[in-house]
Amino acid sequence: MAAAERQFNKLGSRGLTTNNMQVILIQDVDNLGGKDELVTVKNGYARNYLIPQKFAIEGTPSNLKKLEEAIKVKTKKETAMLAEIKKVIAEITSSPLKLGAKTGTSGKIFGSVTSLQIARAIRDQKGYEVDRKRISLNDDVKELGSYKATIDFGNGNIAEVEFEVVAE
Repeated sequence: MAAAERQFNKLGSRGLTTNNMQVILIQDVDNLGGKDELVTVKNGYARNYLIPQKFAIEGTPSNLKKLEEAIKVKTKKETAMLAEIKKVIAEITSSPLKLGAKTGTSGKIFGSVTSLQIARAIRDQKGYEVDRKRISLNDDVKELGSYKATIDFGNGNIAEVEFEVVAE
């Protein structure tokens, strides 16, 4: 009877050993989690797949401290970047841009104003480099006048920029 009790205590109350371990993901893994996330997985999955494939590292106390420090640094950088984005948005939206376009006698421009031209105007007049793919025009710009364009900086940071098309 003593041998049976020792076996029961060794295996646990359900008769199974705990075969889970915590790992820190170092890159996104489908159906598991994202980078810098602490997840609990089966021992075999971690030791035979995640760790050898460099998808994860073991969740030791020292690695957890490194993860906390990395998250602090990342948060600090994101806060600084968000402040910079707010500053850029304030500067870009402070005054309307002026875009020169070649026109005919009736006031219609040859072609239309594109996001590339707006990006160049922002660079030349405001001093900031904005990717033209982030700029979307609300209307087709084919005549002289005032218009608005939207710039998406990501993470919900959207700026509406006014620009005026004038004859060259």
